[in-house]
Amino acid sequence: MYIDLTQTFGPVMPVYPGDPAPELKQITTIEKDGFTDHQLNTAMHVGTHMDAPWHMIAGGKRISEISPEKFFGRGILIDVRGRDQIGPELLAGAQAGDMVLVLTGFGAKFHKADYYDTYPELTVEFAQKAAELQVNLIGLDTPSPDRTPFAVHKILLGAGILIVENLTNLEQLLNQKFEVVALPAKLETDAAPTRVIAML
Repeated sequence: MYIDLTQTFGPVMPVYPGDPAPELKQITTIEKDGFTDHQLNTAMHVGTHMDAPWHMIAGGKRISEISPEKFFGRGILIDVRGRDQIGPELLAGAQAGDMVLVLTGFGAKFHKADYYDTYPELTVEFAQKAAELQVNLIGLDTPSPDRTPFAVHKILLGAGILIVENLTNLEQLLNQKFEVVALPAKLETDAAPTRVIAML
């Protein structure tokens, strides 16, 4: 069984304050041109996307430079619904190479006006523990694992741990064993749109 953890990408999506809204438009039609084509103009930190180290670390790897084995691994779901902050004790049982997914329940607000205002954060201690364990990835159903000055981002990315933001459908993974595939578009950028699938 496969569960898609990816938000559908479209022209009406929440964006990080100050970022431009994505533009997705059809530029040809089968009736007129014999084929359908679309044009996309977007910042990278929109919808379900992956942050590479270069996002916060000078000289860090770009998306296109990340080794493919980082995109696959055993899934670990951490249910933190009702918590404001997420501490390192919740990583008990995680190990090197794991794909750690954090269920906050906040994904239900993806299209709400306060999506970028009130989301829960990972603690610095959580990030330090994840770095110590050398998990492959931290994925969340929130727009970010933290806020400025982005200490959590810097710890995770500095340790080579990928970050995936704006996940959905994490509730469907409760009490399940699963593997995760998170495949970003191979772009020479600090982040990229990413399709994330859980395989039960």
